[in-house]
Amino acid sequence: MTKNHPKLPENPYYEGVPDYMTEVYDWAYVNPRRVNQLDHNLVVKVLLFGNDQRLMRAYLNEIQPGMKVWQVAHVYGDLVRKVAQKTGPDGCFHLTDITPAQIEHGQRKLAIYPWAKVIRSDAATYQCDKTFDLICSFFLLHEVPDNKKRVIVDHMLNKMPAGGKVLFVDYHKPSVWQPIRWILKWVNAKLEPFAEALWHHEISHFASHADQYIWQKRTIFGGVYQIVTVKRKDQADN
Repeated sequence: MTKNHPKLPENPYYEGVPDYMTEVYDWAYVNPRRVNQLDHNLVVKVLLFGNDQRLMRAYLNEIQPGMKVWQVAHVYGDLVRKVAQKTGPDGCFHLTDITPAQIEHGQRKLAIYPWAKVIRSDAATYQCDKTFDLICSFFLLHEVPDNKKRVIVDHMLNKMPAGGKVLFVDYHKPSVWQPIRWILKWVNAKLEPFAEALWHHEISHFASHADQYIWQKRTIFGGVYQIVTVKRKDQADN
């Protein structure tokens, strides 16, 4: 595993950041210099093997102007700007993240959209007096330990109101014929120790009361990615 910089209590970029983030993802999401280097659309395109626009459209197509949207973690590139633009001034967009570097980037990207808020908060504990029409996890679950996956999934589902929807866009177990499978095997072994849980379990596996919801999944790119929408069972016809 990649060696990370030590967690320095006096460094504001490390303050309040979970240990698993500093130990595993310092190079990607915590160290501000690295975040500055990586937060570009081209990086997103390379990391997602050219599927970036397709995956973002799956999210953006769920948004109608005027909707209230919560995205549980910041991501590289211009996705958060597109979400804010899609919700528009009659809606609202809340973006949360736990690391100061990601918060800085989110604030810079969304500063021109007064209906967008960037809040430092854990995806598993964020509290807000608003109810959200759509709650989205865009490539977060593969980056957190399994116990954290459970807490995040449960919290997102608990925050989904009647008529609302939860969306997960993330990795999935690739088909055996998909050559990207072996690249991801290497990446997971070296850099992404929590990712292969999504190869072996459905996202619904991490929900305490999965049977209370309708889970609809589709995969793309030979099974490399999954797009999962969730509604309450009593809202299945909406």
